[in-house]
Amino acid sequence: MRYSYKFSDAIHLLAYLVVHEGGDCSSKAIAASIEVNPSVVRKLMADLHHANIIDTQTGKARPSLARPANEITLFAVFCAIQMDHELLHVDPATNPQEKVGQRIQPVLSHYYAQIQDAATAEMRRITIDDIVQQINHK
Repeated sequence: MRYSYKFSDAIHLLAYLVVHEGGDCSSKAIAASIEVNPSVVRKLMADLHHANIIDTQTGKARPSLARPANEITLFAVFCAIQMDHELLHVDPATNPQEKVGQRIQPVLSHYYAQIQDAATAEMRRITIDDIVQQINHK
C-alpha cells in the first residue's frame, strides 16, 4: 500500500512558517526541514495559496500565513491539498456470488462514513496554533 504524506507535509510547512517567521522561509529551507525536494514544497504552497491559507509573492521567499494560526484548522489544510480526501477505501473488487463479497461493500461504506465524519469533526477542532504549541512545548 502506498501512503501520501501531503497532509503531514502541508501541516509541517505551515508550522515551519509560524516557528521561523521572519527567518529563512524559502522552499529550499522548508524542504530541508521536511526532507523533500523543494518542488514538493512549492506545489504544496500553491495549493495552500489557492485556498487562501498562505500568502505568497512571485520571486520572493517570504510566504506567510494568510490568517492567524488559531484560525487555520487541519480540516482547512486537508481540503486545500490536492489529494484523495477519503480516509478509508472499500475494495470495489469483491465476489458478488459469495455472501460476504455481496454485502461487505455497503456495510463497510456505512462504517467508513462514520469514521470519516468523526475524523472530520476532530480536524475541524485542531488548529495550526495547536500544532505549533506542541512543537514549542518542552
